[in-house]
Amino acid sequence: MKKLDSLEIMPTRIRIASILRKAILSGEFKEGEELSLTDIANNLGVSRTPVREAFQILSSENLILLRMNKGAIVKGITTKTIREHFEMRSLLEGEAAVRATLRHFDVSELMESQVHIESLGEDFTDDEYQSYNQNLHTSIWKAADNSKMYSTLSSLWNGSSFGKTVSAKDHQILSIREHRNILEYIQSCNPYLVRKEMEHHIERSMNNIIDSFSLKENEKEKENVRPPAHKKPGRSICCGPGSLYVETKESVSDI
Repeated sequence: MKKLDSLEIMPTRIRIASILRKAILSGEFKEGEELSLTDIANNLGVSRTPVREAFQILSSENLILLRMNKGAIVKGITTKTIREHFEMRSLLEGEAAVRATLRHFDVSELMESQVHIESLGEDFTDDEYQSYNQNLHTSIWKAADNSKMYSTLSSLWNGSSFGKTVSAKDHQILSIREHRNILEYIQSCNPYLVRKEMEHHIERSMNNIIDSFSLKENEKEKENVRPPAHKKPGRSICCGPGSLYVETKESVSDI
């Protein structure tokens, strides 16, 4: 399978926005966390300009609060935020798949990539999967022949979405199976089933992220509600998940 350069498929600002959006929606970046323009640019190996443009995209989605020349602050999100994002993707990607089907999109090249990645079993790398995954989705968007739809879907792209409740590999293997169904429905010119499969494909990712987000929220609540430590000379005290209390001679201190 030809390895595709994702930065050539999507503008750098869109790619960066995708990476940051995924981190915010999955809870990797927490509410109130500061995002440094310089740090992110250095981390991704790009200039500050596309990072600044990516920040503007995420600000328009109400995911971050811009700070003049100081980067941005992550806003608080809810399951409603996540659901709205993926519902829009589901609606548009389902329609794109239908349009590609009705336009008799030739999926032979995508099928070659599909057969190749299936032949690897579980031995494909994350980079191989990401290139294959992005190429399949963007090819269908292009085949829908609607530049506004393509632009909107590009801005909503967040890559492979598996959260913390399912492993990356398990998510990818299941996605590969769903991709085959989508391609076969396009080949057989079945717009009803291709829409249904694409919407299911996106909604599964949404549920993974929501489950992961809910798990993090529950862990946060447990950490905030922990019983007071009792001074007991001669031993350390562990009190509540994630809380370690270590005794000194005078008192018990939380570290």
